[in-house]
Amino acid sequence: MAELTYRDAVAAGIAQEMERDERVVLLGEDIGAAGGVFKATVGLFERFGPRRVRDTPISEQAIIGAAMGAAMTGLRPIAEIMFSDFFGVCWDMIANEIAKTRYMTNGQVALPLVIRTANGAGSRFGAQHSQSVENWAMAVPGLKVVAPSSPADVKGLIAAAVRDPDPVIVFEHKSLYSVKGEVPDGEALDALGAAKVLRTGKDCTIAALALMVPRAMEAAERLQAEHGIECEVIDVRSLVPLDTRTIMGSVVKTARLFTVEENPRLCGWGAEVASLVAEECFWDLDAPIVRITTPHVPLPAADSLEDATIPSVERIVDTVQRAMG
Repeated sequence: MAELTYRDAVAAGIAQEMERDERVVLLGEDIGAAGGVFKATVGLFERFGPRRVRDTPISEQAIIGAAMGAAMTGLRPIAEIMFSDFFGVCWDMIANEIAKTRYMTNGQVALPLVIRTANGAGSRFGAQHSQSVENWAMAVPGLKVVAPSSPADVKGLIAAAVRDPDPVIVFEHKSLYSVKGEVPDGEALDALGAAKVLRTGKDCTIAALALMVPRAMEAAERLQAEHGIECEVIDVRSLVPLDTRTIMGSVVKTARLFTVEENPRLCGWGAEVASLVAEECFWDLDAPIVRITTPHVPLPAADSLEDATIPSVERIVDTVQRAMG
Protein backbone atom coordinates (compact mmCIF):
# COMPACT_ATOMS: atom_id res chain seq x y z
CA MET A 1 0.00 0.00 0.00
CA ALA A 2 1.47 3.35 -1.05
CA GLU A 3 0.40 6.83 -0.06
CA LEU A 4 -0.17 8.97 -3.15
CA THR A 5 -1.66 12.35 -3.83
CA TYR A 6 -4.78 12.46 -5.97
CA ARG A 7 -2.75 13.96 -8.85
CA ASP A 8 -0.12 11.23 -8.57
CA ALA A 9 -2.87 8.62 -8.62
CA VAL A 10 -4.14 10.09 -11.90
CA ALA A 11 -0.69 9.62 -13.43
CA ALA A 12 -0.41 6.15 -11.92
CA GLY A 13 -3.73 5.06 -13.38
CA ILE A 14 -2.83 6.34 -16.83
CA ALA A 15 0.65 4.77 -16.67
CA GLN A 16 -0.83 1.42 -15.63
CA GLU A 17 -3.11 1.36 -18.66
CA MET A 18 -0.45 2.64 -21.09
CA GLU A 19 1.91 -0.09 -19.89
CA ARG A 20 -0.81 -2.74 -20.23
CA ASP A 21 -2.11 -1.72 -23.65
CA GLU A 22 0.03 -0.07 -26.33
CA ARG A 23 -3.14 1.28 -27.98
CA VAL A 24 -3.62 3.72 -25.09
CA VAL A 25 -2.41 7.22 -25.98
CA LEU A 26 -2.62 10.52 -24.10
CA LEU A 27 -3.21 13.92 -25.65
CA GLY A 28 -3.92 17.43 -24.41
CA GLU A 29 -2.49 20.85 -23.73
CA ASP A 30 0.85 20.82 -21.85
CA ILE A 31 0.44 17.20 -20.75
CA GLY A 32 3.87 16.19 -22.09
CA ALA A 33 7.16 17.51 -20.77
CA ALA A 34 5.35 20.09 -18.61
CA GLY A 35 3.45 17.33 -16.78
CA GLY A 36 0.09 19.08 -17.06
CA VAL A 37 -1.06 22.41 -15.72
CA PHE A 38 -2.19 20.60 -12.53
CA LYS A 39 0.86 18.29 -12.61
CA ALA A 40 -1.37 15.24 -13.00
CA THR A 41 0.62 13.73 -15.90
CA VAL A 42 4.15 14.14 -14.55
CA GLY A 43 6.57 11.47 -15.80
CA LEU A 44 4.38 10.04 -18.55
CA PHE A 45 6.15 11.84 -21.40
CA GLU A 46 9.55 10.63 -20.21
CA ARG A 47 8.27 7.08 -19.72
CA PHE A 48 6.21 6.59 -22.90
CA GLY A 49 7.67 9.13 -25.29
CA PRO A 50 6.24 11.75 -27.69
CA ARG A 51 4.55 9.18 -29.91
CA ARG A 52 2.09 8.18 -27.18
CA VAL A 53 2.03 11.34 -25.03
CA ARG A 54 1.22 14.22 -27.34
CA ASP A 55 0.98 17.92 -26.61
CA THR A 56 -1.73 19.59 -28.66
CA PRO A 57 -2.48 23.13 -29.78
CA ILE A 58 -4.68 25.27 -27.54
CA SER A 59 -7.85 23.96 -29.15
CA GLU A 60 -10.43 21.84 -27.37
CA GLN A 61 -12.03 21.02 -30.71
CA ALA A 62 -8.71 19.71 -32.04
CA ILE A 63 -8.15 17.60 -28.92
CA ILE A 64 -11.60 16.01 -28.98
CA GLY A 65 -11.65 15.62 -32.76
CA ALA A 66 -8.27 13.87 -32.72
CA ALA A 67 -9.38 11.62 -29.86
CA MET A 68 -12.55 10.66 -31.68
CA GLY A 69 -10.68 9.83 -34.87
CA ALA A 70 -8.07 7.85 -32.95
CA ALA A 71 -10.76 5.80 -31.20
CA MET A 72 -12.54 5.10 -34.49
CA THR A 73 -9.32 3.71 -36.00
CA GLY A 74 -8.38 1.31 -33.20
CA LEU A 75 -6.59 3.32 -30.51
CA ARG A 76 -7.85 3.94 -26.99
CA PRO A 77 -7.14 7.63 -26.43
CA ILE A 78 -7.22 9.57 -23.19
CA ALA A 79 -7.93 13.23 -23.96
CA GLU A 80 -7.45 15.97 -21.38
CA ILE A 81 -9.59 19.11 -21.42
CA MET A 82 -7.74 21.37 -19.03
CA PHE A 83 -10.82 22.90 -17.34
CA SER A 84 -14.27 21.32 -17.51
CA ASP A 85 -15.69 24.77 -18.25
CA PHE A 86 -14.04 24.50 -21.69
CA PHE A 87 -16.41 21.69 -22.63
CA GLY A 88 -18.52 24.55 -23.95
CA VAL A 89 -16.00 24.96 -26.77
CA CYS A 90 -16.14 21.33 -27.94
CA TRP A 91 -19.56 20.26 -26.67
CA ASP A 92 -20.95 19.61 -30.15
CA MET A 93 -18.32 16.93 -30.76
CA ILE A 94 -18.87 15.36 -27.36
CA ALA A 95 -22.67 15.49 -27.18
CA ASN A 96 -23.60 15.09 -30.85
CA GLU A 97 -20.79 12.98 -32.28
CA ILE A 98 -18.91 10.96 -29.64
CA ALA A 99 -22.01 10.15 -27.57
CA LYS A 100 -24.06 9.02 -30.57
CA THR A 101 -21.69 7.34 -33.04
CA ARG A 102 -21.98 3.80 -31.70
CA TYR A 103 -25.77 4.07 -31.66
CA MET A 104 -26.06 5.66 -35.10
CA THR A 105 -23.80 3.05 -36.70
CA ASN A 106 -25.67 0.16 -35.05
CA GLY A 107 -22.52 -0.78 -33.17
CA GLN A 108 -20.28 -0.91 -36.23
CA VAL A 109 -18.13 1.96 -34.90
CA ALA A 110 -17.18 1.96 -31.23
CA LEU A 111 -15.55 4.88 -29.45
CA PRO A 112 -13.49 3.53 -26.53
CA LEU A 113 -12.12 6.87 -25.36
CA VAL A 114 -11.71 8.74 -22.08
CA ILE A 115 -12.04 12.48 -21.58
CA ARG A 116 -10.34 13.68 -18.39
CA THR A 117 -10.97 17.14 -17.03
CA ALA A 118 -10.38 19.30 -13.95
CA ASN A 119 -13.73 20.18 -12.43
CA GLY A 120 -15.08 22.25 -9.56
CA ALA A 121 -14.37 25.22 -7.35
CA GLY A 122 -12.10 25.99 -4.42
CA SER A 123 -9.08 27.37 -6.31
CA ARG A 124 -10.31 30.97 -6.79
CA PHE A 125 -10.30 30.74 -10.59
CA GLY A 126 -13.55 32.64 -11.08
CA ALA A 127 -16.78 31.99 -12.93
CA GLN A 128 -15.24 30.63 -16.15
CA HIS A 129 -12.76 28.21 -14.57
CA SER A 130 -14.51 26.91 -11.44
CA GLN A 131 -17.75 25.32 -12.52
CA SER A 132 -18.99 21.85 -11.63
CA VAL A 133 -20.46 20.60 -14.89
CA GLU A 134 -20.89 16.89 -14.27
CA ASN A 135 -24.63 17.36 -14.67
CA TRP A 136 -24.04 18.60 -18.25
CA ALA A 137 -22.47 15.28 -19.15
CA MET A 138 -24.96 13.24 -17.14
CA ALA A 139 -27.78 14.63 -19.29
CA VAL A 140 -26.35 13.30 -22.59
CA PRO A 141 -27.33 9.72 -23.55
CA GLY A 142 -24.31 7.70 -24.66
CA LEU A 143 -21.77 9.10 -22.21
CA LYS A 144 -20.59 7.43 -19.01
CA VAL A 145 -19.67 9.80 -16.18
CA VAL A 146 -17.52 9.30 -13.06
CA ALA A 147 -16.15 11.68 -10.42
CA PRO A 148 -13.65 10.12 -7.98
CA SER A 149 -13.15 11.54 -4.49
CA SER A 150 -9.96 9.73 -3.37
CA PRO A 151 -6.56 8.70 -4.80
CA ALA A 152 -7.49 5.01 -4.70
CA ASP A 153 -10.74 5.63 -6.53
CA VAL A 154 -9.19 7.87 -9.17
CA LYS A 155 -6.61 5.24 -10.12
CA GLY A 156 -9.12 2.40 -10.28
CA LEU A 157 -11.82 4.38 -12.08
CA ILE A 158 -9.41 5.71 -14.71
CA ALA A 159 -8.41 2.11 -15.43
CA ALA A 160 -12.06 1.08 -15.69
CA ALA A 161 -12.79 4.02 -17.97
CA VAL A 162 -9.91 3.18 -20.32
CA ARG A 163 -11.05 -0.44 -20.64
CA ASP A 164 -14.70 0.42 -21.23
CA PRO A 165 -15.97 0.14 -24.82
CA ASP A 166 -17.92 3.41 -24.56
CA PRO A 167 -16.85 7.05 -24.10
CA VAL A 168 -16.29 7.91 -20.45
CA ILE A 169 -15.83 11.36 -18.93
CA VAL A 170 -13.71 11.42 -15.76
CA PHE A 171 -14.21 14.54 -13.67
CA GLU A 172 -11.13 15.08 -11.49
CA HIS A 173 -11.72 17.69 -8.81
CA LYS A 174 -9.02 20.33 -8.91
CA SER A 175 -9.30 20.99 -5.17
CA LEU A 176 -8.55 17.32 -4.45
CA TYR A 177 -5.31 17.08 -6.46
CA SER A 178 -3.10 17.64 -3.40
CA VAL A 179 -5.06 15.29 -1.10
CA LYS A 180 -3.14 12.18 -0.04
CA GLY A 181 -4.50 8.69 0.45
CA GLU A 182 -3.55 5.05 0.42
CA VAL A 183 -3.53 3.33 -2.96
CA PRO A 184 -3.16 -0.47 -3.17
CA ASP A 185 0.03 -1.75 -4.76
CA GLY A 186 -0.13 -3.51 -8.10
CA GLU A 187 -2.84 -3.27 -10.71
CA ALA A 188 -5.91 -1.26 -9.76
CA LEU A 189 -9.22 -1.78 -11.52
CA ASP A 190 -12.49 -0.42 -10.18
CA ALA A 191 -16.00 -0.74 -11.60
CA LEU A 192 -18.08 1.94 -13.26
CA GLY A 193 -21.56 2.27 -11.83
CA ALA A 194 -20.71 1.36 -8.23
CA ALA A 195 -21.26 3.72 -5.30
CA LYS A 196 -19.52 3.21 -1.95
CA VAL A 197 -20.91 3.35 1.57
CA LEU A 198 -18.09 5.13 3.40
CA ARG A 199 -19.83 5.42 6.77
CA THR A 200 -22.77 3.49 8.16
CA GLY A 201 -25.55 5.09 10.16
CA LYS A 202 -29.21 4.61 11.06
CA ASP A 203 -30.71 8.11 11.16
CA CYS A 204 -30.20 9.53 7.66
CA THR A 205 -28.39 9.04 4.35
CA ILE A 206 -26.05 11.65 2.88
CA ALA A 207 -25.17 11.15 -0.80
CA ALA A 208 -22.20 13.17 -2.02
CA LEU A 209 -19.80 13.41 -4.96
CA ALA A 210 -16.12 14.39 -5.44
CA LEU A 211 -15.06 17.30 -3.15
CA MET A 212 -18.35 17.06 -1.28
CA VAL A 213 -17.51 13.55 -0.07
CA PRO A 214 -14.80 14.50 2.47
CA ARG A 215 -16.99 17.40 3.56
CA ALA A 216 -19.95 15.07 4.06
CA MET A 217 -17.73 12.70 6.06
CA GLU A 218 -16.52 15.49 8.33
CA ALA A 219 -20.07 16.76 8.75
CA ALA A 220 -21.27 13.26 9.67
CA GLU A 221 -18.62 12.98 12.37
CA ARG A 222 -19.65 16.33 13.83
CA LEU A 223 -23.34 15.49 13.67
CA GLN A 224 -22.77 12.34 15.70
CA ALA A 225 -20.42 13.99 18.18
CA GLU A 226 -22.46 17.17 18.69
CA HIS A 227 -26.05 16.06 18.08
CA GLY A 228 -26.11 12.27 18.33
CA ILE A 229 -27.25 11.94 14.69
CA GLU A 230 -25.85 8.85 12.95
CA CYS A 231 -25.44 9.56 9.24
CA GLU A 232 -24.76 7.01 6.54
CA VAL A 233 -22.48 8.59 3.91
CA ILE A 234 -22.51 7.36 0.31
CA ASP A 235 -19.87 8.34 -2.23
CA VAL A 236 -21.92 8.28 -5.45
CA ARG A 237 -18.72 8.14 -7.59
CA SER A 238 -20.50 7.21 -10.82
CA LEU A 239 -23.36 9.26 -12.25
CA VAL A 240 -23.73 7.15 -15.41
CA PRO A 241 -24.25 4.29 -14.73
CA LEU A 242 -25.88 5.34 -11.44
CA ASP A 243 -25.85 2.86 -8.56
CA THR A 244 -29.47 3.24 -7.50
CA ARG A 245 -29.41 -0.06 -5.60
CA THR A 246 -26.87 1.19 -3.04
CA ILE A 247 -28.53 4.59 -2.63
CA MET A 248 -32.06 3.23 -2.29
CA GLY A 249 -30.94 0.44 0.00
CA SER A 250 -29.52 3.03 2.36
CA VAL A 251 -32.65 5.20 2.21
CA VAL A 252 -34.87 2.21 3.01
CA LYS A 253 -32.76 1.71 6.13
CA THR A 254 -32.50 5.34 7.31
CA ALA A 255 -35.79 6.77 5.92
CA ARG A 256 -34.16 10.16 5.17
CA LEU A 257 -32.02 11.42 2.30
CA PHE A 258 -29.77 14.45 1.90
CA THR A 259 -27.76 15.13 -1.27
CA VAL A 260 -24.66 17.32 -1.19
CA GLU A 261 -23.97 18.77 -4.64
CA GLU A 262 -21.39 21.29 -5.83
CA ASN A 263 -23.18 21.76 -9.16
CA PRO A 264 -25.76 24.59 -9.34
CA ARG A 265 -29.10 23.63 -7.88
CA LEU A 266 -31.16 23.78 -11.08
CA CYS A 267 -31.11 20.33 -12.74
CA GLY A 268 -28.23 19.06 -10.58
CA TRP A 269 -27.46 15.35 -10.28
CA GLY A 270 -29.17 15.25 -6.90
CA ALA A 271 -32.46 16.19 -8.51
CA GLU A 272 -32.38 12.95 -10.51
CA VAL A 273 -31.45 10.96 -7.40
CA ALA A 274 -34.26 12.64 -5.45
CA SER A 275 -36.73 11.88 -8.23
CA LEU A 276 -35.79 8.20 -8.35
CA VAL A 277 -35.91 7.83 -4.57
CA ALA A 278 -39.29 9.58 -4.40
CA GLU A 279 -40.67 7.21 -7.04
CA GLU A 280 -39.23 3.98 -5.67
CA CYS A 281 -38.94 4.59 -1.91
CA PHE A 282 -41.77 7.03 -1.17
CA TRP A 283 -43.35 4.90 1.54
CA ASP A 284 -39.99 4.33 3.19
CA LEU A 285 -39.33 8.05 3.67
CA ASP A 286 -40.10 9.76 6.97
CA ALA A 287 -39.45 13.28 5.66
CA PRO A 288 -38.94 15.20 2.40
CA ILE A 289 -35.64 14.74 0.56
CA VAL A 290 -33.29 17.68 1.15
CA ARG A 291 -30.75 18.91 -1.43
CA ILE A 292 -27.74 20.90 -0.22
CA THR A 293 -26.34 22.65 -3.29
CA THR A 294 -24.54 25.61 -4.79
CA PRO A 295 -27.05 28.35 -5.70
CA HIS A 296 -27.89 28.90 -9.36
CA VAL A 297 -25.34 31.68 -9.78
CA PRO A 298 -21.98 32.18 -11.56
CA LEU A 299 -19.21 31.38 -9.09
CA PRO A 300 -17.41 34.37 -7.56
CA ALA A 301 -13.62 34.58 -7.46
CA ALA A 302 -13.30 36.24 -4.04
CA ASP A 303 -12.26 33.76 -1.33
CA SER A 304 -15.04 34.57 1.10
CA LEU A 305 -17.75 34.62 -1.57
CA GLU A 306 -16.68 31.35 -3.21
CA ASP A 307 -16.55 29.67 0.20
CA ALA A 308 -20.04 30.96 1.00
CA THR A 309 -21.43 29.69 -2.30
CA ILE A 310 -20.42 26.02 -2.45
CA PRO A 311 -21.65 23.65 0.29
CA SER A 312 -19.44 23.74 3.38
CA VAL A 313 -19.15 21.36 6.32
CA GLU A 314 -20.94 23.94 8.47
CA ARG A 315 -23.86 24.21 6.02
CA ILE A 316 -24.20 20.43 5.83
CA VAL A 317 -24.20 20.12 9.62
CA ASP A 318 -26.71 22.95 10.05
CA THR A 319 -29.05 21.71 7.34
CA VAL A 320 -29.11 18.12 8.54
CA GLN A 321 -29.45 19.10 12.20
CA ARG A 322 -32.40 21.42 11.52
CA ALA A 323 -34.13 18.90 9.24
CA MET A 324 -33.71 16.11 11.78
CA GLY A 325 -35.22 18.32 14.49
